[in-house]
Amino acid sequence: MAPPQREVRAAHTAATVTVYQAYAPEIGVPAAEAGRFPAAWKRDRMTWVKPSFLWMMYRCGWGTKQGQETVLAVELSREGFEWALRHACLSSYAPGVHPDRTTWQRELRRAPTRVQWDPERDLYLRPLPYRSLQLGLAGEAARRYADEWTVSLTDVTSLAHEIHALVRDGDTDSAARLLPRESPYPGEEELLARLRG
Repeated sequence: MAPPQREVRAAHTAATVTVYQAYAPEIGVPAAEAGRFPAAWKRDRMTWVKPSFLWMMYRCGWGTKQGQETVLAVELSREGFEWALRHACLSSYAPGVHPDRTTWQRELRRAPTRVQWDPERDLYLRPLPYRSLQLGLAGEAARRYADEWTVSLTDVTSLAHEIHALVRDGDTDSAARLLPRESPYPGEEELLARLRG
């Protein structure tokens, strides 16, 4: 059975949820070593996190794109992640969700977080017919993400390269076994009821 058209699928525990980001080594390596974002990480700009490992691989080219060579798995408190979802606005206007474009624009300006739905990817990074969450964090949300919600940071660049090598060699079964185990996030239907677009 195909997954729902829009659903948060993530690696998660009773207390945390894992999202992914990719950075230049000068940010990503010290962050992973310290287990938290360094002072050089810009807390005053929008940052996007992805619960889907394969969508992150699509975005960063398996950790080969310039400025995205270090892939981080960021373990967040579920409390923080859910705060971000509850305070989010869709990143684009959706007629069935917003009464009109002006109302959406007003909500977007006020919201500390944004939800965007992008096609999920397969091991060859081809788009699938269902979508995965991208979560944009700005202002208060970006600061809380960096300084309160982050439980741990792990450099998973070598995992990305290992999976990519297996895919290139045609060993997709072995590649799939190495993927992080992502499943529907508990309570996501309620959290995202107004953000499905």
